Formats: sequence, C-alpha cells, structure tokens
Amino acid sequence: MTERITRIELFHVSIPLPATFYPAWIPFLPMTQNNATLLRLTTESGLEGYSAGVAMEQERSGLGSLLGPYLLGANALDIDEVSQRLREATYLGWRNAWIEAAFWDIKAKAAQKPLYQLLSGSNERVDRVRVYLSMGEVARGDKLKRYLDDAQSKGVDAVKIRVHDHDEEVDLGAVREARDHVGDGLHLMVDANQGWRVALLGDAPLWDLDRATRFVKACDELDFSWVEEPVDMYDYDAQAELRRRVKTPIAGGELNGGWHQLRVMLEKGSYDIYQPDACFAGGISHVLRLMEACRADASLGFSPHTWTNGVGFLINLQLFAAWPRRRWIEYPYQPPGWVPEARDGILTRPIQVGMDGKVDVPQTPGIGIDISRAALRRHGRRYYHLTKPRLILHTLRNKGIRTTLELAKIKKDQGR
Repeated sequence: MTERITRIELFHVSIPLPATFYPAWIPFLPMTQNNATLLRLTTESGLEGYSAGVAMEQERSGLGSLLGPYLLGANALDIDEVSQRLREATYLGWRNAWIEAAFWDIKAKAAQKPLYQLLSGSNERVDRVRVYLSMGEVARGDKLKRYLDDAQSKGVDAVKIRVHDHDEEVDLGAVREARDHVGDGLHLMVDANQGWRVALLGDAPLWDLDRATRFVKACDELDFSWVEEPVDMYDYDAQAELRRRVKTPIAGGELNGGWHQLRVMLEKGSYDIYQPDACFAGGISHVLRLMEACRADASLGFSPHTWTNGVGFLINLQLFAAWPRRRWIEYPYQPPGWVPEARDGILTRPIQVGMDGKVDVPQTPGIGIDISRAALRRHGRRYYHLTKPRLILHTLRNKGIRTTLELAKIKKDQGR
C-alpha cells in the first residue's frame, strides 16, 4: 500500500502573545510572538498530514528548497525511508525531526486509527490523561505562589517550576519556597535548564556535577518528584554519576538527537525518567524506540517534553497515550503571556485542562491536529508550495532540459 506525497506546503506562522513572555532557557529574551513553521503534506488520495516546528523568526525560509524535491513523491507510509531522508538532510542543513510527524499523521489516517493506537499496537481507548503544569519563566515570591495557587484551583496535582540563577542559594531558596507554600498539596518537579545552555543574549548559569549534586540533595529533603536536566545533555557519565549520588529521580533527554544518542543514555543509565520531544529528538520513530526500551524496564519512566506549540503538544500527547505506565504529561502554561489561546492559536480549539487535571486525547484518525483555516490565514503566510508540475518547471529553469530529464528518469526508476 502506498500514499505518495503530491503536494508540500510550508507556512511561516506568528501568533501575537497577550503579554511578553521571558523563557527561562534563554535569559534576557523577551518573546512577544509564538512563531512556528507549519508543514502540510497532501497525498494522491487526498489525505493531509500536519506538523509544526518551533521557530525564532523565519529562519527556515529555505527549508522547502532543501527538502521539497526529495520528499515529493515519497511514500508517506514508509516511515523508515522518510526518517532516513530527513536524517540525511540534517547533514546539509537544519534539524528536521519535527517533519516526520506529518508522515505519521498520514499513516494513522490511512489506518483509520488515532496515532496512539497505531503506536501501541492496541485498540485500547485512552480518552484523557493527567497533566502537570509546566512553568516557562523563573519565579519567586508572590509570582511563584500565584502560579501554584492557580494550579491547585484548576484541579492539577503536579507543577514543574524553574530555577536558573547564577547564585546557588537563590535556586535552593526557590525550591524551598515552593514546597513551604503548597505543603503536601502538590507534587513538585523542577527544571534546571542545564541540558542545553543558551547564552546568546547574556551570560547563563552553568552547573557542574558538584553543584547539581548539592541542588538535588536539597530536593531529596523536599520530596520533589524529579529534577530535570541538571547537567549537560551530552555528559552521559555525569548524568549517571548524579543518579548514584541522590534519591530524587533525574529526568531529561528532550533535545538529544535521535536513537543513536538516546541509546547511549540507556546503556550508561543516565536518567530515571526519559523526556524526549518527538519534534526534536529524532522524530516519532526514534522516540518510539526509546519508549519501547523503557517499557521493558519497570524502573524507568517516560514523559515527553512538550514546550513547543499546540501542534507539538498534540504530537507528544499521542506518544504519551501509547505509553502504558502513564502518570503526567507536561502542559506548557505561563500566564499572562504563554496561555492556551496563544500557544494553540492555529488550532480550531485550544487544548484546555479540565477540573480533573486532565486533557482530552484526540480520537479521530491521525494525530488530531485540526487546523483553523481562518486562523492560519490570519497568523500564517504560505512561503513554499511544491507539486510535480511546479518541480518540473523549477528544475527546467535552474538545471536545463538535459538534467531535468536525467532526474525524471532517476525518480521513475525509483518508483517515484
């Protein structure tokens, strides 16, 4: 069975935020927009597949030229081939893991299943899953307390806070303050954002193993559910050594580049809880391999990272719904700037948390990415559009008749 890609479209999307947002992971960066690159694929039978990659601005303006000719005509159901092509393209340009989800979207639609059932190999229905609220900014004092109170008012039973200060005592004070405020009323996690340090705009804290050890041991006494990315994402030995020194579970893996890195983490025992993001960590196929490895070891947890946008949240939500030992999935939320209406601005409906602390898992075939055409017209601009006639015309203009005929023969010989 095949579903050949006959149309590729890319959109620059920019959704204004209702208030300025200051992400903890990039000090000094004021964000006023939710930017993304939206991909829409169409097959010969009319199936559409969607995905979106988080963007700073419009840095992917040349992505279509890089990838379009090699994905047009591809069989969307052959995920292994697609994943290999995307990996090869990383040698020439950007990380492209987020693109793979659009092919999975088509594959699940062709199978007439929500993606989580296709991934799990089970027809078990998962209607709702529990979330933890995930802060995006560093907060202390009244701001931190208001956030924690807001979480409890929503029926959520777990919150992840952020620490990111040069002064170790300030970070230790934040976790103590959070626990003192909620008592036993909430499960607490903390993200140190040391996995991938960004100091483009200003200096950022840099932890070594000893500082990480002191911090996590303090969390041991405060009953934190996990500490996320307290050391560099590539320092697998330090991650494993930290686990041996402390009691609190260590979590991470959101940006590591695919199975070849994730496997090293498993072999070295880097984490208690693995948190790959399918939009970053190699794609759904790579994260699925990690999830299966975690499934085989009852001591390991799995809870994907989701801090991208509404489309990225839905992609990782489907993976989480396929995971049998579900506890919480991350729910990005930082009012007044990063709220569902802005995070999910091109979806027909924002993804909301119910008073039971849970979100709905889409049950329609595919991932459940329902794009609002009106919102896309308002917030998006299509900058790349490729079909077979357009590709032929482009190749003729840039390569000439002889080369165009040679390329056409190669594609025909490959069944594309």
